[in-house]
Amino acid sequence: MERILLIGSGGREHALAKTLVGSASCEKLWVAPGNPGIEREAECVAINVADHVAIEKFCMRNDVTLVVVGPEQPLAEGLADSLRAENIDVFGPSRAAAQLETSKGFSKDFMKRHHVPTAPYRRFGSNDRDEAMTYAGQHSLPVVIKYDGLAAGKGVVVAETHAQAQQAVELMFDGAFGDDGIVVEGFLTGQEASVFAVCDGRDFVVLAPAQDHKRIGDEDTGKNTGGMGAYAPAPIVTKEILDVISETIIRRVLDGMVAEDMPFVGCLFCGLMIDGSNVSVVEFNVRFGDPETQAVMSVLDADVAALFASAARGSIDASTIRSTHMGFACNVVLASRGYPDAFEKGLPITGIEEAESDPYVTVYHAGTRVSDGELVTNGGRVLGVTAVGSTLSEAVSRSYQACAKINYDTKYHRTDIAKRAL
Repeated sequence: MERILLIGSGGREHALAKTLVGSASCEKLWVAPGNPGIEREAECVAINVADHVAIEKFCMRNDVTLVVVGPEQPLAEGLADSLRAENIDVFGPSRAAAQLETSKGFSKDFMKRHHVPTAPYRRFGSNDRDEAMTYAGQHSLPVVIKYDGLAAGKGVVVAETHAQAQQAVELMFDGAFGDDGIVVEGFLTGQEASVFAVCDGRDFVVLAPAQDHKRIGDEDTGKNTGGMGAYAPAPIVTKEILDVISETIIRRVLDGMVAEDMPFVGCLFCGLMIDGSNVSVVEFNVRFGDPETQAVMSVLDADVAALFASAARGSIDASTIRSTHMGFACNVVLASRGYPDAFEKGLPITGIEEAESDPYVTVYHAGTRVSDGELVTNGGRVLGVTAVGSTLSEAVSRSYQACAKINYDTKYHRTDIAKRAL
């Protein structure tokens, strides 16, 4: 039986917490620091997740058998390495392996070395501003400008004009996200999809493919966000396409990471562009994605605690999965008007209980807190309203019906989640 500490506080962690608690092999779950929604599922503990020593001490004091790391920042800071040094099993990659997400330049160079299909690109370091400006100003359009380091899902600009491209280069070199340089790459056409692979360093299992909706506005307009909604499984990823992804992307990445002495243990998030039978990597993340996790976990029938533990211990047990796609799920993100720019916080939220009176609906908390005994908004993405159904249209309909029952002053959501698939 597993005694698990889950790190994180968002909608992704709420979905993971619910799934872990529902696992037959989970004896106890703690979440650090958690959120008001997670508190309904598990015991939340007030630990600073940047304090690796405090986490290690908590694990030892409470006989924790497995740590599951939700967000990217602790992985970038080497939390998995610190815990493994104390012989604590971790579902999450080392700092070295996490470079697949923490450095776009590292990731592109790695894919080139190991023949993983991706868009053509060029890297520019923090001292290469003028060169980057010239290159972006002459590149074929549209062109993609990416900040090299972590940027909370906001460090990507798809420029339709050379002026927009150079404006994005200036923004990033002026320190909007840090001083890690940029990557300029060609624009890929097709449909995006997200595939999660649960990895033990050498082997992997693939969960239901999902499709995210990154732009703030309907019909994929406006600024990029952390994600405004998702559904799973995504019909664009056929069995044949999934086989191609497994062989030409996930297998090559895992073999390449072993060859470079940084085996990948954890969730490899493959952000993909699918154009007919051609599949290319848009980006890798080294943890579960948000908002896809809420949909993917909703259709997964598995002992997730046993699955993660077996992967963390280097021998993944696929028999822990009964089905990766039990029906369909749709997750609509309720955001604060103004996101991804400035937005108001501290606004009272009502209607969650009414929304969840439908047994097919779960409302995952992303940016909430309790103030004077009242649930209020505390982020750009506030809630993830997730519904399941035997068909995708049924899941979408239930999700939007539930969204209508929830209220706060700045409530905003897209109205076209999964429209393309429907």
